Amino acid sequence: MEKWKIIKTDVALDNKWCTVHKDIVELPSGKIIDDYFVNIRPDVVLIFPVTADGKVIMVQQYKHGAKEVLLEFPGGVFDPTDESAEAAALRELREETGYSSADVVPLTVVYDNPTKDTNKMYFFLARNAEKATDTEFDHTEDIETLEIPLAEIHGLIKEQKIRVTGSIALYYMALMALGSGV
Repeated sequence: MEKWKIIKTDVALDNKWCTVHKDIVELPSGKIIDDYFVNIRPDVVLIFPVTADGKVIMVQQYKHGAKEVLLEFPGGVFDPTDESAEAAALRELREETGYSSADVVPLTVVYDNPTKDTNKMYFFLARNAEKATDTEFDHTEDIETLEIPLAEIHGLIKEQKIRVTGSIALYYMALMALGSGV
């Protein structure tokens, strides 16, 4: 499998949340595409926090892109030049829920939407999560923290009450890790 050859890149949009490149590319077949847009987005962390008594800590909040209130795992963007993915995951957990954990395990790194986006998602499991502090929302966040029994998460996915791709993928990765004793 051959990579596409980038002939030219222009910046179509540039701000702190998203930079969009308009690429002119040549496919291995020789065909030229003169308007392939790529979103240069920050990397993201997601963390699956579970308490000692088997409750999973989730957040519910309005997401403007979807224009819906969605249930998902704590997480957010980070800059790997400023902090490690694990530190970012623990920071997001603390800021969004007030929970902390001393037992954090990296699970995997995945691409969010590799067709058009450059960012990676770093997944973590946080066992024995405990309420440690007050939440610290940024000015765009209005978050409800929920404690949901681990045994109920699968049903929430099946009932389409959890519909965020990263959260669904993280749930299954965490479930495998919890089952294996990682």
